[in-house]
Formats: sequence, C-alpha cells, structure tokens
Amino acid sequence: MEHAVSTVEERVVQFRTDYQRLRAEIAKVIVGQDAIVEGVVTGLIVGGHVLLEGVPGLGKTRLVRALADAVHLTFARIQFTPDLMPADVVGTTMIVADEHGGKQFEFQRGPIFANIVLADEVNRATPKTQSAMLEAMQERSVTVGKTTHTLSAPFLVLATQNPLEMEGTYPLPEAQLDRFLYKLKVTFPDRDALHTILDRTTGYVAPDVQPVLDGDTVMAMRRLALDVPIARHVQDYAVRLVEGTHPEHPDAPDITRRFVRYGSSPRGAQSLILAAKVRAVMDGRFNVSIEDLQHIAKPALRHRMILNFEGEAEGISTDAVLEDILKQVRASR
Repeated sequence: MEHAVSTVEERVVQFRTDYQRLRAEIAKVIVGQDAIVEGVVTGLIVGGHVLLEGVPGLGKTRLVRALADAVHLTFARIQFTPDLMPADVVGTTMIVADEHGGKQFEFQRGPIFANIVLADEVNRATPKTQSAMLEAMQERSVTVGKTTHTLSAPFLVLATQNPLEMEGTYPLPEAQLDRFLYKLKVTFPDRDALHTILDRTTGYVAPDVQPVLDGDTVMAMRRLALDVPIARHVQDYAVRLVEGTHPEHPDAPDITRRFVRYGSSPRGAQSLILAAKVRAVMDGRFNVSIEDLQHIAKPALRHRMILNFEGEAEGISTDAVLEDILKQVRASR
C-alpha cells in the first residue's frame, strides 16, 4: 500500500514537472494570459478541444503555434474562409495512377489528420464547412464515402474566432460549440505585458520555442489525470451547477429562469469533471475540490447556454448568469 501511494506521488510530481516545462516554453512567446495558457494546456492533457475568442491581434494564433512547437506532435493549420469546402478539411477520394499505368481510387488525407489542428477564424466559414469538423471532434474519426478513418491520439482542435458582431462571421452551430471543452475569452494585455511583448517582438532576435514533451508523455499525463478520484459530494456540486443553467429546473436561480432559453448539456458536466481533475494535479493534489469546479465553471459552461430574447435584448452575458449560479449553489457535505 505504501508503495502504491509513493508511486502516485511520484507520478503527480512528474506531471507537474512536465507541465511547468511546457508552460515555460510557451511563456517565451506568450506574455501573461495565464488563464488562457492554462486552459489550452488543460485541453491538450485531457483531450478536449478549446475555442479561443477575441479580436484580431491578441496572439490567439501565436499561442496555438507555441503549443505545437513545444510538443513533439504533428501540427496543421486550417484558415477558415467563406469559400472553404468540407473536403478541404477532411480530405477527398481521388483517382490516381499507379506504377503500372492503371488508375485507382485513393483517399488523400486533409489537414484534420494531425495531432494538433489550428482552426483559424473558424466562424468565417459557412455552417456546412463547420459541420465537417463535428465527427472528427467527437468521434476522433473521419468518414468519407463508406470508409471511416481513425485519427491519431492525442488529437486536439484549437479554434480561434472573432466576436460574432464582426462583419463576415457566422455563428457556430450549437452542436459544434458543445464539443469544445472550453471557450476562452482572450482580452487585451495590460500595460506591463504590452511593454514585454514589444521588447520581445520588435528586436532582431525572436524567441525560439523548443519541443519539451512528446505524445507518449501527453498520454501518460492524461491517464494520471483521469485516475484522479472525485468525492460524491464534489461531483454532486458539478451536477447542481449544470442544473442551475436550466430555466425549467426547480432549483434554477431567478436569473436563469428570466434570461436563459436552454441550459448546458451533460457534456458540460463531463467537461467540469475532466478539467477539474487536470487542475487538481496541476496543483499537486490527487483529489478534486469544490474550488477546482468554481475556477473552471465559466470557461466550461459559458458556450453551452443559449439566452432567450429578453436576455439578448438586455445584453446579459452567460458569464453573468454563471456568476449568479455560483453564488446560489452551495456545496453539500
């Protein structure tokens, strides 16, 4: 028994060491934005896709590139535009000539067949093309014709989008939004961070990110995180947070009943638990706390709620609803 405890402790220490190495490499090019970096790394570890929202020029694409450079995995970038077709994402079957001069059908893989996929400005593509991502994001596979092709693990989609009120954007389908572990809002850096960014990016020598982790290490970190136990009352807190997003639930707060049309799906509860497990190990603990769930509630649930007409008209944000839910839902023992 003592040996098992020691082994778990050693694995937690190794997890934190690998995590800090990854954070240090990303920090070479990404200044500040600690919560955003933590969220993206959490997605990589747990295997959950992440949506980054912010106006152009805030470093969303650079962050994804830094993560890809710091992890020895295959990387592909898809620039989403209105004329992008589904075949440009998943690939297509083509007629090719073989060495004997004959012709045969051969599947040409699209950029989705990478470990880390950057879907840049994903909301600039039409809903038809956005829907091409659904199977890959949920099933980790792509079906073309009658053949299903499995994607390599780990597989992570990091999507960036501009705010929806900007010209030339399309809202992401609710089914696709629900497949993101997190929706992270990238904000403008403060003055000190902006000075550091200018110091690093306006000189002759640019920072160079080196790979510090490989796929096997990432999968080992994932296995450890999934092994983290969660007490029943902590899991019950996560369930009640999700229930609080549903206006028809008897325990929903008044703000939910007034401004929310649809609440989070069960995937929201799954995301809460999975991300909380990663955060616990990042903090050196092998148990999930209520504070872990409170810390990640907004990024895990903000994109899974649909406001009603009154909520839209009043300019209420899903973050404001979640703040009230967090105040109303009490931890049980």
